[in-house]
Amino acid sequence: MRHRGSTLSPVSAGDPVTVVVARFEDLVARGLQAFLEEDPSLALVARDVEHDRLPVVLSAHRPRVALVNFGSLDSALELQRLAAGFPDTRLVVLASRPSPRECNQMLAFGATACLSKDTEARDILSAVHLASRGLHVLPRSREQISTEPLGPELLTAREADVLELLQGGRSNAEIALVLNVGVETVRTHARNIYRKLGVAGRRELAALGRR
Repeated sequence: MRHRGSTLSPVSAGDPVTVVVARFEDLVARGLQAFLEEDPSLALVARDVEHDRLPVVLSAHRPRVALVNFGSLDSALELQRLAAGFPDTRLVVLASRPSPRECNQMLAFGATACLSKDTEARDILSAVHLASRGLHVLPRSREQISTEPLGPELLTAREADVLELLQGGRSNAEIALVLNVGVETVRTHARNIYRKLGVAGRRELAALGRR
């Protein structure tokens, strides 16, 4: 999996990321529910939502992230309408082994992430956290996995928290206070973030967030 920068919307540190899950095949649906509910930093506010009811549910709950079933879409225009109607909700599309072309199309029409349904649970959770902060996430092809073993890494949930505060202009000491950790821990997270996002420091990180 890989990700790329986007403009980040403000999120209060410590607030759970609210999630709505569309209707998926039974085994996929059960797996999604299980590992989403196990993450204390996520709040599953609606699940098994029929595709034609998504606009109603998104309007009622205004979730930070919605998991959408690619197989339920008649066309990419449906995704575009959802993205335009609910700009504060990040759309994570799950498909059955989507091609790079399909994923790029989904992103072009408003998705924040496009993943395969057989993606490991921990990577889907990471994608949800990243998407909630406006970072685009794409699956890596098998060719990339075999030829680029040292490719981009996903941020952890805590690194994503630090990223949000860094782009808000907080100092290391302020971030440590907000997250109730040591300053050296914040420095370590910051170094990991810079490395994973391919930036040299705070100035380049701020520029990344404005793209």
